[in-house]
Amino acid sequence: MKFIAFDVETTGTVPGVDSIVEIGAVRFLDGQVESVFSTLVDPQRPIPPGASHVNGITDDMVKGKPTIQTLLDSFADFCGDDIMVAHNAPFDVQFFSSAIKKFESKAPRGHVIDTLAISRKVLPGLPNYKLGTLVQHLKIESGDFHRAEEDATYCGKLFIHLVNKLVGPTSTIPLANLLTLNGKQEIKFPQITRQPKQLNFFSMLD
Repeated sequence: MKFIAFDVETTGTVPGVDSIVEIGAVRFLDGQVESVFSTLVDPQRPIPPGASHVNGITDDMVKGKPTIQTLLDSFADFCGDDIMVAHNAPFDVQFFSSAIKKFESKAPRGHVIDTLAISRKVLPGLPNYKLGTLVQHLKIESGDFHRAEEDATYCGKLFIHLVNKLVGPTSTIPLANLLTLNGKQEIKFPQITRQPKQLNFFSMLD
């Protein structure tokens, strides 16, 4: 199975108001990490202390890093049409979607699967379904949390464990079945057709 696990760190919790400060995307192939897209992002605004306290990312760390506008196309190219996997996927997708629509950029084309929704069905009865709780419950080797590449890697390993619990390590599960486990909500990236910029009439007279 090939898929991309991804995660973002942000300045807050409101897409369109708060901004992405880090992107992590990890491509898995047959259970192993094949390639990584990981970068800090300059939000072009101060990072609130509360956000820095959670993810450890400071203004000095993002100063001079690429802006989200310059990263969206390369992120989409990295992802292509691979299956996309995230923990609480609507949160991450909404942040990307806000920026994709704003800048009319390319976007990943693959279906999005939410490990949070699947975990609740496959592992009932846990006290909570935070990524750290699930990683500990499944005895997945871990270190720090709340950095994008690390959390994306944990999410990918979690997804592999969940699939193995559903069908076993030597079988595959149809994509349609995984999407059903997402619940009723379809999670996807917007596909934007760039509109030609209208010429200003007066600039044509110069």
